[in-house]
Amino acid sequence: MEERKVEYTENCPECNSTSTSVSRDYERAEIICNGCGLVIDEKIIDGGPEWRAFDHEQRMKRSRTGAPMTYTIHDKGLSTVIDWRNKDSYGKDIPARKRAQIYRLRKWQQRIRVSNATERNLAFALTELDKVASRLSLPKGIREQAAIVYRKAVEKGLIRGRSIEGVSAAALYAACRMCSIPRTLDEVADAAKLNRKEIGRTYRFVARELDINLKPTTPIEYVPRFGSELNLSGKTQAKAIEVLRLAMDKELTSGRGPTGVAAAAIYIASVVLGERRTQREVADVAGVTEVTIRNRYKELAEKLKIDIVI
Repeated sequence: MEERKVEYTENCPECNSTSTSVSRDYERAEIICNGCGLVIDEKIIDGGPEWRAFDHEQRMKRSRTGAPMTYTIHDKGLSTVIDWRNKDSYGKDIPARKRAQIYRLRKWQQRIRVSNATERNLAFALTELDKVASRLSLPKGIREQAAIVYRKAVEKGLIRGRSIEGVSAAALYAACRMCSIPRTLDEVADAAKLNRKEIGRTYRFVARELDINLKPTTPIEYVPRFGSELNLSGKTQAKAIEVLRLAMDKELTSGRGPTGVAAAAIYIASVVLGERRTQREVADVAGVTEVTIRNRYKELAEKLKIDIVI
């Protein structure tokens, strides 16, 4: 059996080595410190399946469990669902004489999944949240976090007097801030087709009531996304981050919009390293005007003494 070792999350109690030097030995079912050799734990249980699968078809055939619990469904995905495909458990087509019965069962099953007003609220809101997240191309982790924020808002009765769409958009904006994958209020408002001021007002109210303390977003957090959309290399993105760190050390970013400063740093890096992008291209990606980029990049270049040949 091939020996597999992965990182352990705790430090060694003997020599207090960091978690990176503590590993799991699956051959001996032990957790061992690589520094002093202490066996921290033994007879550990492998929580994975006892079978192996080499493609998706094998994995689906051998798996004996359902989908994991998720907060993005009003019942957390713990209820059963009658599939829309008219096939039995063996994958064969259901006879035509039984399809009407299955259709009625499916319809009633969908109705009883939502039993009260709170569940109806969650079912509608989480669907809206998923639509907006899809338009913004946000990962699953953000959607889960946004669903948790919305559920807490429902539990504290913060929905009363406010639109479900507005609160769900505010929860999504808060989740983006919490997970350091920033999206501007304008982007969330465009995706949700709502007024920017309404989302901002609801977000501040929800954050205050749920005691969500978030630091202001920094321009550095926008660099990977803008750089990726502009097809810039990692070297150019690293240069932009370096420029922003110097600017933050000299407090040149305070009082200025993070997207505009990030766009200016990306423009400077692209020119300096020969991956030139026009101000119009950068402005379209960052959602700011060319005038903003011009003002910011001139200010950064002057204060940081960066020579730019236009």
